[in-house]
Amino acid sequence: MVLDALPALSMRERRADPHGFARAMGESYTRFGFAIVRDHGLDSATIARALDSTKTFFALPDEVKRRYHVAGGAGQRGYVPFGVEAAKGAAKVDLKEFWHVGRELPEGHRYRAFMPHNVWPSEIASFREDVYALYAALDALGGELLQSIALFLQLKPDFFVSATRDGNSVLRLLHYPPTPPNPEGVRAEAHEDINVITLLLGAEEAGLQLLTREGKWLDVNPPEGALVVNVGDMLQRLTNHQLPSTSHRVVNPAPERAHLPRFSIPFFLHFAPDYLIETLPGCVTPDNPNRYRQPITAQDFLFERLREIRLA
Repeated sequence: MVLDALPALSMRERRADPHGFARAMGESYTRFGFAIVRDHGLDSATIARALDSTKTFFALPDEVKRRYHVAGGAGQRGYVPFGVEAAKGAAKVDLKEFWHVGRELPEGHRYRAFMPHNVWPSEIASFREDVYALYAALDALGGELLQSIALFLQLKPDFFVSATRDGNSVLRLLHYPPTPPNPEGVRAEAHEDINVITLLLGAEEAGLQLLTREGKWLDVNPPEGALVVNVGDMLQRLTNHQLPSTSHRVVNPAPERAHLPRFSIPFFLHFAPDYLIETLPGCVTPDNPNRYRQPITAQDFLFERLREIRLA
């Protein structure tokens, strides 16, 4: 495998050769913790409408946006203002603001207590329809990609279906405002994602970097329209680090682009709240003994990490 660039994998190849695609994706994850996926089949109009609603919301006055901040909500739904979230262990906050949308569940659902109601801005009539359509599309695509991960791990293709059914997945609408001269901090300090896998739209704009095993920062430059899909800490733990959750960051733009905002939309795919993250037996070997002898539920793991990044 090329050591200085991420390969771009095609979902068309997955449909033609599921095992070959799974092997290529698994190798990319094993090497980088990241993969680029093109030909993913997401409707371009659905993406465009969600992005338009995103830009419209973040253009609203600050006092209007702050009406949708849920005090004590651990940032799970609605608006999280600029300068609140910080990477684990970071001294400075990230230079970003964002909006969270979660799964919509009926009253009486067994996970209702774990998943708050969504918040929707009344100022944008189409926001709910536009954004939740993208949530649903990324949720379905994430399920397809998990089938390939299961094949790579020599599990049944449907291994992750019950584990992620009605999972606590979150769509984040991200806005990095223009960067002032000599800013305090960076757009997103080095961190790892909490969840199972992250599907990221909007990484074509320069700034995203991952940390290689050799300790070098590698620019992530996907083809236009492609997804960046990375391993999160929950999957790393489940696989005993066979699939690593890699540190990544969003650096500040070059001076000539500092006046421009940056928008991206990551979908954080999660397990169901009561799923027990317990090391897969097939990922334990004499050379890689079990690092996690004590299982943990996905919900407990999530809130442990939310506290670390100052959202809970």
